[in-house]
Amino acid sequence: MKGQTWRERLRVVLGLFFVTAGIAHFVRPERFLEIMPPYVPWHREMVYLSGGFEIAGGLGLLIPALRRAAGWGLIALLVAVFPANVQMFCNFLDQQGWSVWTIVWLVRLPLQIPLILWVWWSMQDPVT
Repeated sequence: MKGQTWRERLRVVLGLFFVTAGIAHFVRPERFLEIMPPYVPWHREMVYLSGGFEIAGGLGLLIPALRRAAGWGLIALLVAVFPANVQMFCNFLDQQGWSVWTIVWLVRLPLQIPLILWVWWSMQDPVT
């Protein structure tokens, strides 16, 4: 990592985060099926599709020629999967009422914004 900037290091962390999350969609799809909003069709297919996009986007962030396209794709994905995050909160609220976990999932909802900003920041190539 010697010689890398903070942006490059954090880009690698973010890329690995998305690759790991994407792999989880294939290894443990039931975790994601549980939070699919009922109005979304083809639940299993959407879980696999979003996992594939997470893997592709995470890897794309690490490839300079693909970085901007991957970043915009990940931002679109983060917006698209936000209803599943809301559904996760609603599920916990229905099942447990106002528990610690319900509050954790509620607090997690606005964290999507800094994650989007991190992706946007990571896709930038600073002028040297």
